[in-house]
Amino acid sequence: MIPVYDSLAKFYDRAFAPFERRFLDRWRSETLSLLPKNAAILEIGAGTGANFKHYPEFHHAASTEISLKMIQFAKQKTIGNDLIQADAQTLPFGENVFDAAFATLVFCSIPDPAAAFAELGRIVKPGGRVVLLEHVRPEGFAGMLFDLLNVITVALIDDHFNRRTADIAAACGLRVREIRKKAGGVVNLIICEVNEHER
Repeated sequence: MIPVYDSLAKFYDRAFAPFERRFLDRWRSETLSLLPKNAAILEIGAGTGANFKHYPEFHHAASTEISLKMIQFAKQKTIGNDLIQADAQTLPFGENVFDAAFATLVFCSIPDPAAAFAELGRIVKPGGRVVLLEHVRPEGFAGMLFDLLNVITVALIDDHFNRRTADIAAACGLRVREIRKKAGGVVNLIICEVNEHER
């Protein structure tokens, strides 16, 4: 997965610019508005730093990314947040370190999303919020199309287009509080809470 995103890094911002203008930037802003202010927050998969301008006021912010090439571009956009190369499946933090965590368009590309959710449950404090903006498998006939598309995207860029991210999060012990459907359900804004009893 790392070589794929290293090779995409220099094209990423330019390729996504039309989508950012039309809807992605607005959705990113909504996602990060759900984080607590003046808190310790963690971003999983920061990419080239598209979310940095939407960070709330924070006590401490860590932004993790597995691709060093992506981090090189993200460095130009930092706002006092720490940039850390890390795999979401094995995060380099202790237990109960963060008040909240979030990811945007990331869990589709994590090889073992259950491992990443387990890590979030470990490092986010009980009752802390986990907010995700993810493209997911939609319902109905569109879901079958996404299943076919998934064969291609996994082969090309290891991107799982047909994941049911909210279901995986719930199965891993997070309490799914709300799902806001975007683009007819193709994208979900998923608001979760770390359940103390499931840790």
